Amino acid sequence: MNVAVVILNWNGKTLLEKFIPSVVAHSQDASIYVVDNASEDESVAFVSKTYPQIQIVQNSSNGGFAKGYNDGLQHIEADIYCLLNSDVEVTSNWLDPILKVFNEHSDAAIIQPKILDLKKRTYFEYAGAAGGFIDRLGYPFCRGRIFQALEKDIGQYNDVKEVFWATGACMFIKSSVFRELGGFDEDYFAHQEEIDLCWRAKNRGYKVFYVGLSHVYHLGGSTLKNMNPKKTFLNFRNSLYSITKNLPRKMALPIIFFRLLLDGVAAVRFVFQLKPGHCIAILRAHLSFYANFRKVYRKREKANFILKYYSATSIVWSHFVHQVKNFNILVKD
Repeated sequence: MNVAVVILNWNGKTLLEKFIPSVVAHSQDASIYVVDNASEDESVAFVSKTYPQIQIVQNSSNGGFAKGYNDGLQHIEADIYCLLNSDVEVTSNWLDPILKVFNEHSDAAIIQPKILDLKKRTYFEYAGAAGGFIDRLGYPFCRGRIFQALEKDIGQYNDVKEVFWATGACMFIKSSVFRELGGFDEDYFAHQEEIDLCWRAKNRGYKVFYVGLSHVYHLGGSTLKNMNPKKTFLNFRNSLYSITKNLPRKMALPIIFFRLLLDGVAAVRFVFQLKPGHCIAILRAHLSFYANFRKVYRKREKANFILKYYSATSIVWSHFVHQVKNFNILVKD
């Protein structure tokens, strides 16, 4: 299997200067690409001059994460795409454990490594941690990260495990599957489009894995901080999109109803936390969801919806009421 490590860039010269050296040093058996989203800084010139072995694909506009990769990957041929954020430091031998799982599991379509925090290197990082899951209402969480609670890495997730979703910060995907699925949903722009992609893959019978023997360090928040109102808007809206698209209608509609109620509770909570920008972001997310509901609903695929898709009934109840902060003590269904 040949691998293409593909880094999406937008005005990220500082990040590329810091993180590309590790990718070049530890990816000798892979081709490396930078897909540029119409940057206005000197990042493309920097890569071309400093790393002539890296191939550059230039997009005509900044279509965000989803469209950026969709456009760029049309020009890249490989068996496996590694979609790598520009703020990720990779480590020695990071590719071999991933490729081993692809070779041993023919139905493995998407894989992520262990994601650790670059700033607190013994802790899991928000974006993906040790593999992603969702609860019955579609709220995402991870082994190693439940909402803002991050676990210390003490080897508790040094395994290979089938998960529900893999992080877009470092996602390996078979190119054939990416094309079959039509790539990312560009209406998401950014955030949670990887969950939607994995959900669609699982609905078609593919599997998503986490491989703990491969690890990388993620800076995180280089595009939008975890608690940025813009990210709040995208996360709340895009999660509703995914439920609408990927569950049977008899399940999706009541879940959307309950999600809207709980989102309202979250909005009120932000008011009491003196974060009115996030409250407004949730309102905007709902309005955008209503405005685009017909368009999103038409994207529902005639696939075999997976009936048991969740790992917990309510991660909100477990975390905020019962104060569960560790995945291994979560009561799972």
